[in-house]
Amino acid sequence: MTETPEPAESRGRVAAGLDRLDDAIRHVRLFIARNSPAFVRGAWTGAGHAINRALPKGLLGRSLLIVVVPMLILLGVLTGVFMDRHWVLVTQRLSDAVAGSILGLASIADNTALPDELRADTVSTAGRAMGLTAEILPPSEIGRTHRSSADIVHSMLAGALQKRTPLRPFSIHDLSDGNRIEVRMVVHGGVLRVDFARSLAYAANWHFFLVWMVSTALFLVLVSLIFLRNQIKPIERLAAAADAFGRGRPVEGFAPTGAREVRQAAHAFIGMRRRLERQIEQRTTMLAGVGHDLKTILTRFRLGLALLPDGEETADLRADVAEMEAMLEAYVDFAKGDADEAPQPLDVEATISDCLRQTAEPAGRTVHFAFSGDGALTLRPTAFRRLIANLVGNAVRYGRSSVWVTGERREGWLSVTIEDDGPGIPESELEAVFRPFYRLDAARNQDVPGTGLGLAIARDVARSHGGDIELGPSPHGGLKATVRLPA
Repeated sequence: MTETPEPAESRGRVAAGLDRLDDAIRHVRLFIARNSPAFVRGAWTGAGHAINRALPKGLLGRSLLIVVVPMLILLGVLTGVFMDRHWVLVTQRLSDAVAGSILGLASIADNTALPDELRADTVSTAGRAMGLTAEILPPSEIGRTHRSSADIVHSMLAGALQKRTPLRPFSIHDLSDGNRIEVRMVVHGGVLRVDFARSLAYAANWHFFLVWMVSTALFLVLVSLIFLRNQIKPIERLAAAADAFGRGRPVEGFAPTGAREVRQAAHAFIGMRRRLERQIEQRTTMLAGVGHDLKTILTRFRLGLALLPDGEETADLRADVAEMEAMLEAYVDFAKGDADEAPQPLDVEATISDCLRQTAEPAGRTVHFAFSGDGALTLRPTAFRRLIANLVGNAVRYGRSSVWVTGERREGWLSVTIEDDGPGIPESELEAVFRPFYRLDAARNQDVPGTGLGLAIARDVARSHGGDIELGPSPHGGLKATVRLPA
């Protein structure tokens, strides 16, 4: 998509305008907080919170607000100017013209030189020529002179007639259908009755201007929406790429697009991702070499022990070497992680069931397992299996007789809860146990074997998938570990 400098500059002005608006609001709030009574401060704070809740949260909505609000204000000003200047002026001139026609008919009706019948025919003929229906009625009451300003046509027509004939009585009324107006005026020997279409004294096409203005405004809003949407798409793609990378998923087909600042941020993200991947690769290579060297030394120890005669001390040394090998494997697994493993479709329910069968059942624990929802997810299989195996192994190692595992997929999240009936962990230590090599010997049996890396590896795997692990007390008396992963 080819971009021009204008969108980038416009986007920069939008961002700068939002920042200045936020700064102004903060300064006004601070001034009011320092110089206003408590009830004024409370009202201002409540109004500020209401405005913040009403404002759009997304950049697209806020940008549209910046475009639409000034446009609505402009429409209001133009409508007011049009109504005050154009429409009212046109209506005034039309009313003056109708008033002039009525007074012309009144002059004919006042002409005593004509016979009554000829005078009535002349008035009627002249009225038709001007688009009016006119006749002379016998003398009668015409009612009070109309002076109401509720109807702008009545008001302007009455003003025009009174200005030209201030001493001649007249009245103005709407006919039953409301589309015609009747004027009665005292003339020589009777009452002149004139009725005419309201449109003769009224600017009836004013709504065309308003329709044109509203249509133009809607068209401009639509164009702005399309333009802003195209400008925000690169930001959404950048956010999606960063989210996928943070969850350990492959970022494929991402390329910097959009305004200059957005492309700069995208290039910065790509550079950061490459540096992190290179750092992880270098660390993995280094740890693989260190692990290989240490395993070589431990193998020599094991060979040396094999040449010694069997005895209690030899058995203890062999156990120490085996524990050192287990610790080394756990450390390498923790440091290396599973970032190089590609996500694949996985049956979560079957994986958890398999881990329980391999870990909890051989240890003689009673297993309570339940799963609800769709268990088909895209995860890194080996990493997820290690996550569940570590937590189940932890429950088996410290529990007394049973393990409870509950899985549920709902509202875009996978939740797996693993509970045991062991001694549990004090609330003050619930976060500390996630530190590598941390052993809670005061709360749990220090004779239980372990490396202190199980929970650290489990949380590292959960967070690499975009989730986390929380620990808490179990209703069964032990520890409750809850894993939440985005599904």
